[in-house]
Amino acid sequence: MREEIMVSPLPKTWILDLDGTIVKHNGYKLDGYDSFLPGAEQFLRDIPREDMVVFLTSRTEEYRSLTEGFLRAQGVRYDGIIFGAPYGERILINDRKPSGLAMAIAVNAQRDRFMDLAFVRNEAL
Repeated sequence: MREEIMVSPLPKTWILDLDGTIVKHNGYKLDGYDSFLPGAEQFLRDIPREDMVVFLTSRTEEYRSLTEGFLRAQGVRYDGIIFGAPYGERILINDRKPSGLAMAIAVNAQRDRFMDLAFVRNEAL
């Protein structure tokens, strides 16, 4: 069952892990190449152009050209990739707008299963 998350009409910053979230976990090592999880490629294509996309990965710098080559070959638009992120939790801290709008959303997806979520733009937020 698809879960809907209501978001404001404001431009967003998407901070996305790669392995196990967008692409098969360690596929670049096990298979020698990356492959999208079902639904992930379309999800990335649906992110509005005014939004920023930043990938995080624990991959070392030695995999930069392989990773960026895959994303480029697939036509994935992104603004940056941070390599060498620690394996532990990723903690996002942000403030609330004076209106009360929470400016941070966190989603924990099951590994190697793309999240069945819809981010629904709510003009009232």
